[in-house]
Amino acid sequence: MKAKKLNGNTVLLIITIALFFVMYAVGCVIYSNKGFTHLQTFLNILINNAGLLCITCGMTCVMLTGGIDISVGSLVAMDCMILAVGMERWNMNAVLLCILVLAIGIVFGVVQGFCVGYLNIQPFIVTMAGMFFARGMTAVISTEQISISSNAFFVKLANTKISLPFGSYTNNKGVVQVPFIRVSVIVALLVLIAVFFMLRYTKFGRSLYAVGGSEQSAIMMGLDVKKTKLKAYVLSSFLCSIGGICYCLNTMSGNVQQALGLEMDAIASSVIGGTLLTGGVGNVIGSFFGVLINGTISTLVKTNGKLLSSWSSIAVAALLCFFIVLQSIFAKIKEKSK
Repeated sequence: MKAKKLNGNTVLLIITIALFFVMYAVGCVIYSNKGFTHLQTFLNILINNAGLLCITCGMTCVMLTGGIDISVGSLVAMDCMILAVGMERWNMNAVLLCILVLAIGIVFGVVQGFCVGYLNIQPFIVTMAGMFFARGMTAVISTEQISISSNAFFVKLANTKISLPFGSYTNNKGVVQVPFIRVSVIVALLVLIAVFFMLRYTKFGRSLYAVGGSEQSAIMMGLDVKKTKLKAYVLSSFLCSIGGICYCLNTMSGNVQQALGLEMDAIASSVIGGTLLTGGVGNVIGSFFGVLINGTISTLVKTNGKLLSSWSSIAVAALLCFFIVLQSIFAKIKEKSK
């Protein structure tokens, strides 16, 4: 049997995975004396980026159709504010508030998906309107920063540590530290697995790739392109709301300025993970490693202690340009080989 030839998309995924391991290994070598080699450092990257992982999974699905969603950061801010005000001022049940937030996410996605899919309005314009709306509604709900402290269930959920049976170490004071993850990480990993299987094994998943690859071909295949786009945006906003709950579990507060630029982190993570901006190519495994790279860069900058936090944005921007150029090169090679 002939060996399967690697295509450009597989090569991009391999580069992304290799880049993460190289970056993390470099961090372990340089900052070994600051605890970078401990398992908890890696787990903290997952904990801090659990919300981003959920959002990036949704963003990947939208980008596969050739679209984009820049409203996700503002939607997360609105979700956090609803949760904070609902628990602290309205004394509402935390579970009911989470269901309300998920319902708002679905409605938000339906409106945006209808405008993009059925009215043929540019995704950037539609989601920019959504971004302004959600950010504005966040301020309408409250202009103050509200910390969540009175809801016992939500506070307990946020503080719950799920200990791991391996990776323990003794710190400088002789105390044994047991590695742990949070509930938000479990939720994010379940979302990742669910979206992976959805894209790989369901008709809807294959439809996303088909629509992004060529709308005309998808129509000729008998696919309902408009409905597929609608579903993609509903899924994105729904996963964004799940990410908003995870984000709120980490921050335990609501703030008008919350999650600024989160949409760009999600887009960057998807592109670094191998998702084409033109659609039709990508997967959530690559996006997962894109999120890890994003988180590792931030961790490296914080561990250094002397660098400004803006250096993490500069590094992500450089990587984003690098992967966009790589995508362009592989696309040209693919055209010439036809």
